[in-house]
Amino acid sequence: MIQLATGSLNRLVAVGAHCDDIAIGAGGTLLTTCLSRPGIRIDALVLSGGGGEREQEERAALAAFCPGADLRVTVHKLPDGRLPAHWEEAKAAVEELRAQTDPDLILAPRTDDAHQDHRGLAQLIPTAFRDHLVLGYEIVKWDGDLTRPTAYQPLSPETAEQKVRLLQEHYPSQRHRPWYDREAFLGLARIRGIECHARYAEAFAVTKLTLNLGE
Repeated sequence: MIQLATGSLNRLVAVGAHCDDIAIGAGGTLLTTCLSRPGIRIDALVLSGGGGEREQEERAALAAFCPGADLRVTVHKLPDGRLPAHWEEAKAAVEELRAQTDPDLILAPRTDDAHQDHRGLAQLIPTAFRDHLVLGYEIVKWDGDLTRPTAYQPLSPETAEQKVRLLQEHYPSQRHRPWYDREAFLGLARIRGIECHARYAEAFAVTKLTLNLGE
């Protein structure tokens, strides 16, 4: 499998429509990145769940998924499942984030995600971050909208297990969901690992990528 390195990676942005989106879609990638780059700055933006239990869960979870990072978390209070009706507030939140950082990499939902909140946020990101590498993460759900990925981050078995443990530990409000379990998270990671010749992996969609194959 051909590998392309990101080069210098000092600043990273991670965005989610809901608390736990970032951790489910890219938790293993965050762990891998932070452990290999102590002190990396990570700006995390979540559009809903602010002001209550969900925000507390999110802050604790992202701190655990980003060990040693310069982590800055913002959680807004947009209604869950209503992002299209709150487009202006979502746009303003993304623009405010852009004014605070110029990242080397962005982790965001896929632009073709079946959930309207995920998809809406993904569509907003390139309107503010015009010249940045965006990796669109995937979230398993009943809609059955998993697609064929274009990029993979292999995960060691230890990292894959740690991701599942942290998800179970830090989001007790989600344990009642029938899909929120170890088998779902590790099963998808195993399939994505098979696709990139690794034991486990997280997969991403890339809509635009510039190569530098010169000297």
